[in-house]
This record gives sequence, structure tokens and C-alpha cells, in this order.
Amino acid sequence: MATGQAPSNPVPAMRTYPPVEHPVVVIGPQYLAQYPVELAVSTKLWTLGENDFKVSDINGTVIFQVTKKLFSLTDRRFLKDAAGNTIVNLKRKTELDVFLANHNEGELPDFKVKGEYGESACSVLLGDSNTMLAQMHKRHSLASTILNPDSLGVNVYPNVDYAFIVALVVILGQINADQNGKH
Repeated sequence: MATGQAPSNPVPAMRTYPPVEHPVVVIGPQYLAQYPVELAVSTKLWTLGENDFKVSDINGTVIFQVTKKLFSLTDRRFLKDAAGNTIVNLKRKTELDVFLANHNEGELPDFKVKGEYGESACSVLLGDSNTMLAQMHKRHSLASTILNPDSLGVNVYPNVDYAFIVALVVILGQINADQNGKH
């Protein structure tokens, strides 16, 4: 360093993730977008007889809703499209490695979730790779802090089935609630 020059600030390291080579379709191709999809998951909405929350795009348009019958013998949740049609029926599990129905025993998981759900950041990866599919994070805007402090932001990468990512968010939310004694 030459005399009289201020030391330069170090550049923070950046983790890079390879792009998705092929579209990731789990629920259906109608839930793929050629661009990153930003979703907001609003939890703790209560209606008579159901425990609901909604998933909206950045314009506030409801894309999905999740319902749970409160007075039911089974602990199931239903991911529905904006028209109210059930597209996924979810049963509570506690694993964070995701294995699809056609998975062979002993193989690596089809998807992996890393990070702390609802605290800072959580990532969905393709199998055991570093291929990033989506990221979840607490929303920190003034409006979300005041109006819905339990709101999560979800960024789904291009060509990734965003309905499937929302289904994972629901499962992770239940796991988090169980671990915190809120179930």
C-alpha cells in the first residue's frame, strides 16, 4: 500500500449456485415461470372452522391459499389454487430431505432444505447439489412488520415449480410450529 492511501474494503465472498439445467416440474408445468417468482406467504389468518393462510405475488394477487380443517381427525393441509381447487394434499412430516413418490430406497434425496425456517433464510436445493431452487426469508418491510409480522418472502428461481415450493413452505411451517410448541 502506498503511503497516504486508505486501505480498501474487502469484497464479501459470494456463494454461487449453478442454474437449473432442466425445468423442475413436480406438481405441474402450469406452475413454471421463465423468470424469478417472488411470493409472500401470509400466515395466521383465521376463519371459522379453518386455519388458513394465503400466498400472493408481489402485486398482492392471491396465487394460492392453504387451508386446514381445525375440527378434523387428520392433520392435513390443502394447497389450493386461486380458484379454490385443491392441487396438493399435505400430511405433516418432520424430514427436511424431500423424497418424491418414485424415489428408490437408499438414494440421495430429490430435494434438500437448508437453513433456519422463518428466522433468517432457508434455501431449497436440488438433491444433494448446490443448485438453488428457491429461498425463503422473513419479510422486513415496515408494512409487513406492522400488518403481518409472520409474513415470509419466497423467491422461486426460473423454471422451478412454484406450487411445489409453496407446498414445502407449508410443511416447513408446520415443522417449525411443532418444534416451538405452537401446534
